[in-house]
Amino acid sequence: MPVMEHTLLQSAIAGDAAATDAVLGLIRPAVLTYCRARLGGRNERDGDAEDCAQEVLLGVLRALPRYRYDTERFLGFVYGIAAHKVVDVRRRRTRDASSPVAHLAAVGPELPFPVEDPEGRQRVDRLLGHLATRQRNIVVLRVLLGLSAGETATTLGMSSAGAVRVSQHRAMSTLRRHVDGPSHL
Repeated sequence: MPVMEHTLLQSAIAGDAAATDAVLGLIRPAVLTYCRARLGGRNERDGDAEDCAQEVLLGVLRALPRYRYDTERFLGFVYGIAAHKVVDVRRRRTRDASSPVAHLAAVGPELPFPVEDPEGRQRVDRLLGHLATRQRNIVVLRVLLGLSAGETATTLGMSSAGAVRVSQHRAMSTLRRHVDGPSHL
């Protein structure tokens, strides 16, 4: 995501419509990428990811006047809203027994996981299910979305980039045990 300028964010918080449009325009691609990664790729119920991203942007718009932190924490604020909206979409999918639940999918060619491989997506989704929520979010943000350790720390409200790296290392070790272990997925 492009770096958010302090003055732009402050203007949006103050209610400047042009600044608000600019902020929403800057975060939309990152939000949509996040929603697609958590809900499924372009070929798999993409409408859910698009709708979820729109709900996230509306949530940010509603919460923006009450935002009181610095620019560095803004991305974490946005991803926090996105994480809650993704959970809401997954709950709705669970209640809708007539449609299949989408699996974690790659977002496009920039990610190492091909969208057209549904079995691979299911395997990744099952593997990520073995991780604690924070570890799963770290893997998604770092490995699938390509955020730096520092950006991930800010996004998840962690103490440092080092803490992210340690948690990512533990998560990857857990995933390796499940891949190499007796319960091959």
